[in-house]
Amino acid sequence: MRKYGWDSFKNLIFTNPAVVDQDPHVGNGDENTERGNWATKREYILSTIGYAVGLGNIWRFPYLAYKNGGGAFLIPYFVMLVVTGIPLFFLECAFGQFCSQGPINIWRAVPILQGVGVAMVMVTLIVSIYYNVIIAYSLYYMFASFQSPLPWSSCFSWGDSNCSSTPTVSCNISGVVVSNWTTENSTCPSSDVVSGSVQSPSEQYWDRVALQRSSGLNETGPVVWHLALCLLLSSILVAAALIRGIKSSGKVVYFTATFPYVVIVILLIKGATLEGARDGIEFYIGSQSNLTKLTEAQVWKDAATQTFYSLSIGWGGVMTLASYNNFHNNMFKDSFVVTLTNAGTSVLAGFAIFSILGHMAHIYKMPVSEVVKEGFGLAFIAYPDALSKLPISPLWSILFFFMLLTVGLDSQFAGIEVITTCLLDAFPKVFKSKRALLTLTTCAILYLLGLPCVTQAGIYWVTLIDQFVASWVLLVLALLEIIGVCYIYGGNRFIKDIEMMLGKKSFIFWLWWRTCWFFLSPCIIVVILVWSLMTFTPPSYGEVRFPLWGLALGWCMVVFILLWIPVVAVYKIMKAKGSPWKRFKSLCSPSEEWHPYLDVHRGERYTEERCRGRKQARVRPEDAECQFISSLNLLFAITCWDR
Repeated sequence: MRKYGWDSFKNLIFTNPAVVDQDPHVGNGDENTERGNWATKREYILSTIGYAVGLGNIWRFPYLAYKNGGGAFLIPYFVMLVVTGIPLFFLECAFGQFCSQGPINIWRAVPILQGVGVAMVMVTLIVSIYYNVIIAYSLYYMFASFQSPLPWSSCFSWGDSNCSSTPTVSCNISGVVVSNWTTENSTCPSSDVVSGSVQSPSEQYWDRVALQRSSGLNETGPVVWHLALCLLLSSILVAAALIRGIKSSGKVVYFTATFPYVVIVILLIKGATLEGARDGIEFYIGSQSNLTKLTEAQVWKDAATQTFYSLSIGWGGVMTLASYNNFHNNMFKDSFVVTLTNAGTSVLAGFAIFSILGHMAHIYKMPVSEVVKEGFGLAFIAYPDALSKLPISPLWSILFFFMLLTVGLDSQFAGIEVITTCLLDAFPKVFKSKRALLTLTTCAILYLLGLPCVTQAGIYWVTLIDQFVASWVLLVLALLEIIGVCYIYGGNRFIKDIEMMLGKKSFIFWLWWRTCWFFLSPCIIVVILVWSLMTFTPPSYGEVRFPLWGLALGWCMVVFILLWIPVVAVYKIMKAKGSPWKRFKSLCSPSEEWHPYLDVHRGERYTEERCRGRKQARVRPEDAECQFISSLNLLFAITCWDR
């Protein structure tokens, strides 16, 4: 039998669902020997959970819940998870697994939108720069925690005159401000209370020691060398974990993806035993929940944005990790496992955070609302301050910052994997034997690009990138992703692709996913996107405003990312042949390279489509192959029917 006949025969046999279930290679080892697969299903699940569960779960979700009505916020959050989070996560998993390609080559399905894949890689590249810096912050604080007492537990030599461990109250008496007012002999009317400018030791340590923060973006200052060394260590850890791609990172995530849960549970148990913990938990999700917040559009916007941010939808990482799955892996179940685990982690982390912040509010005799701070303030000021008040405070501090380190590393692993996978898919012959060198080079470049973020003005650069790049830009990419897959490539065709991997599903099963993909998800994204642009306010770091050139640079980053979409589309149109309409139409149809990666998985459907695409009248060996396959398909069908 000629070679094409034997390959076709294997293609027919092994893509038959009755035979696939008996194939010893499906689900075991590398069925894709050229590109590689996850060693086990467990490694994929842990890697994807580690990618989704990041720093946003630890500091962003608890703050949003507090700001938007406490427990009431869970209602819009889980609604958005069901109608946008899970459907889009499922879509990206299926899209990546079907063709076993990264976020650029995956757009062979809709060539005119290949710029969307490039934009996703650019987002991941830029975010990986500042994410690496946050890991460096965690490393620095973890090393600083190996001291007793903790260096931010009191005002030491680095503190100035505004540093104080106890808040001061000033009272305006007959036009004279009296500091450190007490209520022993008289009471200061609330109208005469003057807020002081006192800073806690943890706040001054963050600004004056850890960051050595300058006055603004205009004052760059020198490199903060202890942060630069921590950034180098962070880059080395990432490079070491990814030196062999998913084969090495898949082993590392057994620890990095599970250890954070151990720490969260330990901190929760410890926090629940502290005095005042109940006030913190009630403030987070208890009796103080404000259901009237559900009538505000901002609450629903925050819930949807947190869902996209937390699940990393539109970043390209979900597609990349899924591209290393076996073809018949059940990504439908995986999507539920990962998304629900991610949501549960956010809720659980909130309990651990607010129980200890409630204890801090009890010590300071102040409302919990005055303790809570967003983002960096929560992770590196408020929570470290609370930990310093606990017995054996260095132990709790080491555990907390080691947890931040591990959740940060997991997300960084996937970010680097997106970049290297795209390069490997684009130039397989060049980089296949040099994967380790490619990984080392990528990490080295990211380290060098991250050096401006560890100068004295570094925190302003980190905030600028976070506010402009890791925000509504992702909504634009997610919207184009839905339009490309469901409206241009074709939702029904995409469903047939999924059924090639999962097997035939009922109409009722697909009814919900069609509703989400075709209507609910895109409509919600459009509303959020318009609302975000209408209510846009220039970002700032605390009370420090960015200069106009800094804001302009932020918009330049946005343009740099989104510009790839029209540029690649125009380039594709110029390279195509025929009339303008014919070029546009051909680029809105799948290219010849769009199909499952392995011949054995292309089956009758993609073989017949390839055969129908042949325009030449002359019969060639490939055409004979198509006729041979059609005959075998008929013979096999008759045989199965007789059985």
